[in-house]
Amino acid sequence: MNTKEFFLALDLVEKEKGISRDVIIEAFEHALVSAYKRNFNEAANIVVKIDEKAGTIGIYSKKNVVAEVINEATEISLDNAFEFKDNPEYGDVLEFEVTPNNFGRIATQTAKQVVRQRLKQAEQDALITSMEERIGELITGIISKVDERNAYIDLGKLEGVLPLTEVSNLDEVRPGTRIKVYIMRVDMRGKNLVVLVTRRDPNIIKKLFELEVPEIYDGIIKIVNVVRDIGFRAKVCVASEDENVDPVGACIGAGGARIRTIIDGLGGEKIDLIPFSDEPAKFVASALSPAKVYSVEIDEEEKRASVIVDADQLSLAIGKKGQNVRLAAQLTGWKIDIKIDEELEAQRKAELERKKAEEKAERAREQAEREREQAEREREQAEREREQAEREKEQAEVESEQAEQDESFASKLDALAALIDAEDDEDEYEDEYEYEYEDEDEYEEVDEDEEEKRDSN
Repeated sequence: MNTKEFFLALDLVEKEKGISRDVIIEAFEHALVSAYKRNFNEAANIVVKIDEKAGTIGIYSKKNVVAEVINEATEISLDNAFEFKDNPEYGDVLEFEVTPNNFGRIATQTAKQVVRQRLKQAEQDALITSMEERIGELITGIISKVDERNAYIDLGKLEGVLPLTEVSNLDEVRPGTRIKVYIMRVDMRGKNLVVLVTRRDPNIIKKLFELEVPEIYDGIIKIVNVVRDIGFRAKVCVASEDENVDPVGACIGAGGARIRTIIDGLGGEKIDLIPFSDEPAKFVASALSPAKVYSVEIDEEEKRASVIVDADQLSLAIGKKGQNVRLAAQLTGWKIDIKIDEELEAQRKAELERKKAEEKAERAREQAEREREQAEREREQAEREREQAEREKEQAEVESEQAEQDESFASKLDALAALIDAEDDEDEYEDEYEYEYEDEDEYEEVDEDEEEKRDSN
């Protein structure tokens, strides 16, 4: 084989893939030994010697100098050893070159296989290293398939395995769903590298807060502790390294945007943000949020906190199936006893009865006032109706007088019309008589003219 090209290829692989040439040479030597034993002499004790300067590759058989030869492949007698070494002794190891004439072809093929194997192994080792460095981090992938035991997540070059026992009751686990998971460990299953992930580790909440709250990532706000009732509620204790920064407000974000994103990332799991306090009583009272605590008594020796609450806050402080008080105890590290103060409860009941009596009296007063107002409105309505009736009566009288006036005026008009008609008839008669009289005069005038004409003749 061309050893010069081989070593140049090693330099290129080391530069581009980051695989040490010494690692490849060592693997190459082992592969050549295996190839020689497989093809020529399996029993021989073989070593490979590579001389980069001379550009040679040699196969050597190692034999021990012994008094009596049992295995000729690995042993040589003292008498025969004198042929190869001056003053040999028992226990010496002699090397004999046994490189076959056609071994260059075998070496070339072996070199190719070794380089490919080492490249594949190097990529796998690099993936293992990179994923091992990311243990304890969040990673986002897409669920590719789901069986009875696991959900398989596409993480790019690797596959993540999410056991169904490691998801909460709120998680949507079906193919095609994008999901954030917490890396637990990296395992080899046969020849495959598998990343084991979870959705139940409390640290997943820490990582979600680091992603969404820059103050936590920058170290201004510190997450002191996280406890979960997976799929139902979590309590997160936060503290600020800067007195000007409110840890709870920063985690909630403007309009609740930050905490809402984190809750969505957990599938809707509720989160109580608890500010850390060096005062145990104050810390325990805050941890029992959303319940309101009346007082807390601390027993340092037994590390026990006795909490007094109002009766209407008792169920809220304990929580469903003791969830709230259990999480508060885990968060603070204190044993918590919750009870109602009898004197306080009696006062509360008396106050409640007093308030009820006052409310009843107030309701009665308001009812009486409403009835009085209603009676006043009815009286005013009756007065308006009476006034309306009087106006209608006056209007009727006016209309009656107007009707009488109209009737009298009509009668007068009728009489006047009749009188006018009578006068018109008389004038017509007189006009006709005058016309006849005028006609007679005209006739007389014509007769006079004719007589004058005759007289003249």
